[in-house]
Amino acid sequence: MKISTKGRYALRMVVYLAKHQCDEYVSLKEIAESEGISKKYLEQIVPMLNRAGLLRTTRGNKGGYLLTKEAGEITVGDILRATEGNLAPIACLEYEVNDCPRKAQCSTLYVWEGLYQQITDYLDSITLQDIADHDRNGDDYSI
Repeated sequence: MKISTKGRYALRMVVYLAKHQCDEYVSLKEIAESEGISKKYLEQIVPMLNRAGLLRTTRGNKGGYLLTKEAGEITVGDILRATEGNLAPIACLEYEVNDCPRKAQCSTLYVWEGLYQQITDYLDSITLQDIADHDRNGDDYSI
């Protein structure tokens, strides 16, 4: 599995919002400039995060973006699923019910199921607040 630029940039965007979480909306221009990401590229990511219910948006002079939940309630897994889709390492695990015709004879299925569980558990254990706190503590952390 490889996380795309879209997934990495989406995570950087929401971490920025988590660090600047207040009652004021943050403009896309501010996020783009601060994170060194093209505003046009962020404009492609915003609809994905909106559909997932992760962003609140408003237009106008004081328009911009806010997180819909507290930073401690949104996980890295939430962000990556919104931008990357399912995080399953193989196609037959992408749906809740594995309907692969080889499922009963697949001697490696348990390997992929275990990997998928590890990926999911890990990414769902890290919140935006965790990343913001990690960054504030002066640790060298990049996404």
